[in-house]
Amino acid sequence: MKTKKVLLFFIILLLSFSFCFAEPVEIRILYVNDFHGFAESYRTPGSERLLGGVSYLAGLIDNLRREKPTILLSAGDMIQGNNWANLTEGKSVIELMNAMSFDAMVVGNHEFDFGLDVLKKRISESSFFILGANVYGFDGLKPYIIKELSGVKIGIIGVITEDTPKSTHPKNVVGLKFFSVEDTVKKYLKELNGKADVIVVLSHIGFFADRLLAQNVRGIDIIVGGHSHTKVEKPLMIGKTIIVQAWEHGKALGVLDLTLENGKTIKFEGQLKEIGPEIGFEDTTIKAIVDKYEKIVNATLGETIGTAICDLEAKDVRKKETSLGNLIADIIREKAGADIAIVNGGSIRTDILKGEIKIRDVYTVLPFDNYIVAIKMSGKKVKESIEHGVSAVEGDAGSFPQVSGIRFTYNPNAPPGGRIKEIYVGDKPLDEKKRIRGCHQ
Repeated sequence: MKTKKVLLFFIILLLSFSFCFAEPVEIRILYVNDFHGFAESYRTPGSERLLGGVSYLAGLIDNLRREKPTILLSAGDMIQGNNWANLTEGKSVIELMNAMSFDAMVVGNHEFDFGLDVLKKRISESSFFILGANVYGFDGLKPYIIKELSGVKIGIIGVITEDTPKSTHPKNVVGLKFFSVEDTVKKYLKELNGKADVIVVLSHIGFFADRLLAQNVRGIDIIVGGHSHTKVEKPLMIGKTIIVQAWEHGKALGVLDLTLENGKTIKFEGQLKEIGPEIGFEDTTIKAIVDKYEKIVNATLGETIGTAICDLEAKDVRKKETSLGNLIADIIREKAGADIAIVNGGSIRTDILKGEIKIRDVYTVLPFDNYIVAIKMSGKKVKESIEHGVSAVEGDAGSFPQVSGIRFTYNPNAPPGGRIKEIYVGDKPLDEKKRIRGCHQ
């Protein structure tokens, strides 16, 4: 009996030594966000360089996966935006993601744009997990998953912006509730305590909100973000939380390498790798999927309807007046027969480049099923609308007003609600008591 006890003691001792001196483990997190169905490479204004192209993205992912244990994540807004995705209501994107072996995705606000029935179909078609911990009333979204890599347990919690009912059509989310992100994360951190070595929040709330989340909630190791299309070239550290985000449209792949010892992160390195034909890696399986759906797009929307004599830029529509924003607002005002027109910048999704304009280009710029609404409103309400539009310009919220028939100046450093300095309708100062024929889209 004594011999057995001695033997048991030595076994426990050996196990303790092996645990204390365990070799460091390296794992890799690859991530994308705000893909919006941009499957093909495209040229940005002022540059001849092609960026994006999901077949090149997939080729690079394949190469990076060979180097160390890897998980592939998406921070939302994948299935809606570009014609390549919209014509199939996102089915084409889910087929791509399945073929690329994504591990998990958080639902983005634009995943709801085709309605709940369509989203349920897309979820049923996916071979990866789709998360939404703070969405209540919708089956199919998991709050979190636990993924194990080389003995390291990674808990992944998915959260979406609480403003989703405002950033998709309200009819698309009838019956759903979007609860507090902070409260939801705190809840599931407690649930994952002792179950996971590394906690990742897969977030579709925007970079500014990600930073606040890291400041206010302890226990998050990594936030992989989306929604704000922010190009975070190197990981940001807030307290003990690593924050990353990978730009937009598959133009970059985020790479975060972790070194762990005894389940704790002792080192990390991160970067964005820009995607385009020049990287030299192309996945032929993914290219075949892209080509299959591209033929459908060309057959449906390939007709030329005009010519742009210069680049019409939209890249700053969330921050300032743009040439494309002006054009769209002018067209809407003329069509509605209004005195003024206001278009929220976030509804304008990409540029129109110099050259032929095809039907598909128009749908790419304005992919949402919005309607022109003409109303009479007081000058006071017009000012309130413009004030609201500039209230969150520093956060790229998408509410910045592209206008026609109206001019305004504002102070971005003033507190929200008190930023507007002056407004002119035509050549006259705005009369807050006068009713104005306005329209918005």
